[in-house]
Amino acid sequence: MKDKKYKEKYSKKVNKKPIKDKKKVDKTWVLIISILSFFISLFFSLLGETVIPNAHIIISIILIFAFIFLGILFDMIGIAVTVADLSTFNSMATKKVRGAKLGVKLIKNAPKVSSFCNDVIGDICGIISGSTGVSIAIMISNKLDISLLPITILITALVASITIGGKALGKSFAINKSNSILYKFVSFLSFFYKE
Repeated sequence: MKDKKYKEKYSKKVNKKPIKDKKKVDKTWVLIISILSFFISLFFSLLGETVIPNAHIIISIILIFAFIFLGILFDMIGIAVTVADLSTFNSMATKKVRGAKLGVKLIKNAPKVSSFCNDVIGDICGIISGSTGVSIAIMISNKLDISLLPITILITALVASITIGGKALGKSFAINKSNSILYKFVSFLSFFYKE
């Protein structure tokens, strides 16, 4: 009988405990990032669709590697910000090391910074490098007068493998050298951003 009363009492207490609400989604940030993604995509697409079809094939290949490299670089920065040690940058900020305060700000806003670097810049560069690859395939097909399909498949596979391999390598490096990567990034940004 006592056990039954205890169970009832205990279960009521458990049920009465307030359940903590999960952090609400920042709707303003989602709207800002969506609009920003649109305009960045528009700019890169315009660049990819106007410059590459009219450019020499060597310039087009350089541009595709630039898009791939940019995607890998921003992916590394996004990971580095997420993994970087806040106490290291706080310590650097107290010693007035250039860019350290910006590093602290980025680490404190890691989800947003990571979302911008990895999802916006990284993914847009991946999409644009893919469409640039198709433009290069069309140029090669027209110049060599051969079927477009095998060249498109080959170039798309090459772009995908270089991007995926580069990002995998970059992520491992970013995890192991996060503080160093973030410090170099904020040192560069500090020339344009006043603390």
